[in-house]
Amino acid sequence: MPKLDEYLRIKEAAEYVGVAPNTLRNWEAAGKITVYRHPVNNYRLFRISDLQRLLHDAEQSARRRRHKPR
Repeated sequence: MPKLDEYLRIKEAAEYVGVAPNTLRNWEAAGKITVYRHPVNNYRLFRISDLQRLLHDAEQSARRRRHKPR
């Protein structure tokens, strides 16, 4: 059984990354982020480390676009 304190529910996860909950649902459908389910109530759960990696990857991508020669 995973530690539930390492996960956020969809509303919390959306606030954490600065997007709307529907954006996270779309990213889940597109396979951009892994979603886990709460063992009791089946809520969507997002692992904090996955969200941090997503933010890091987006930051790196933005840096590459800024420094790309034209």
